[in-house]
Amino acid sequence: MSSHEFVTKPKMANSSSDRYKQEKLYESWMNNQQEELKELQNFIIRARNSSTNDVELHELLQKIMGNFQGYVNGRSQLARVDVSPFYAPTWCTPLENSVLWIGGCRPSSFIRHIYALSGIEIESRIAEYLQGIKIGDFGQLSAKQITMIDKLQRQIIIEENKLSSRLASLQEDVVDQPIAMAAKICDRIEQAGESEKEPLNKLGEDMANLLEEADELRMKSLKEILGILTPIQGVEYLVAAKRIRLCLQQWGKKREQEHNSNSN
Repeated sequence: MSSHEFVTKPKMANSSSDRYKQEKLYESWMNNQQEELKELQNFIIRARNSSTNDVELHELLQKIMGNFQGYVNGRSQLARVDVSPFYAPTWCTPLENSVLWIGGCRPSSFIRHIYALSGIEIESRIAEYLQGIKIGDFGQLSAKQITMIDKLQRQIIIEENKLSSRLASLQEDVVDQPIAMAAKICDRIEQAGESEKEPLNKLGEDMANLLEEADELRMKSLKEILGILTPIQGVEYLVAAKRIRLCLQQWGKKREQEHNSNSN
């Protein structure tokens, strides 16, 4: 099922079907991660045997970025219907939710994956995990690449801080609403007209805009990274990133199973 299938026209009503679409979009995306990981790993095997060329490599990277863009577009459209679930998705495990930043991973973590792969962060736990999958010559980053990556990291952190500050402001705006007004809205929420619901509608719109900008930063950061790395380094980087994301999901499910077993 393609991410593009979830693009819908914005609407005001919320229903269980909307949540279902959001969950199915995520499931489709994670299944796609599995498929792309296999494709990337197969490409590396072929590359070792010199049975690939740069054209194939670029096509593969463009395909993966296109899939990412499709997922982002689907999220954006569904967030216009109901944005709250994207900030605390029930379709993710508590472990996955514990590391979420505005509905996804921090773009600056993309840079940490590069440092871990290249061995620059010797003490990184990520580096320890990735020891078994370091492939080819990824560790041989040039001085120019390191300089560009360092500059990109500083830029990403600045943008992250801006978005984090806006999120904090939105959260404060909710808390700072007069208690009497909040109570009035809660008492009349079922019968309230659109004018009375306006504060809630405006908050949802602002949260959806913030999610969209965070996703754009994630997309932009990944594009910049792949532009700095050589094509084969880019493939190796994506293999590591996808393995980490899939393992995080598996670890989360395992912890939940253990927790449920201990509770019974």
